[in-house]
Amino acid sequence: MLIVFTGNGKGKTTAALGVALRALSWKKRVAIIQFIKGNKEVGEYKFLKSYKLQANKLINIFQFFDDTKLSITEKSILNNPEYKKSCEEAWEFAKKVIEEKKHDLIVLDEICNAMHLGLLKEKDVLDFIRRNSSLICCNSDISVILTGRNASEKLIDLADLVTEMKEVKHPFQKGISAKEGIDY
Repeated sequence: MLIVFTGNGKGKTTAALGVALRALSWKKRVAIIQFIKGNKEVGEYKFLKSYKLQANKLINIFQFFDDTKLSITEKSILNNPEYKKSCEEAWEFAKKVIEEKKHDLIVLDEICNAMHLGLLKEKDVLDFIRRNSSLICCNSDISVILTGRNASEKLIDLADLVTEMKEVKHPFQKGISAKEGIDY
């Protein structure tokens, strides 16, 4: 099944992690590949790298660059070739993970934003999905979740399930910083 969590509201990665947790409860193998993220201090990374599931080889999380040295703004991303290189490496890795068929659920976190910003060629991603539609269709044993703002209409049309997170109210609007354990 091809699932997309998109929109301008909070909860896209959180929803994908919730699905991952549900899959793990059924002893499904999960891979989480993070695009445009590389902070080892985010909650999901810290938890998954220290938790026993890692030892059981049921779940793996992968990041491809260190964003602790860089501020993540749209301008900094677009002006730094390392981000593009990291996203391309993450995409090459993601394709291998999908084609190997060793995981039941693959989360491609922030890939929609990576495509929107031009860090990945959307056509390449969509063509790969189309070529491998028998691997990730509703009747398949493999599910792939794509998260991030700005999912294109073409991607939405390909997906089996799409949820759009809409921001109604957020503490950021009042100048309140991200909260440990809630926002990261």
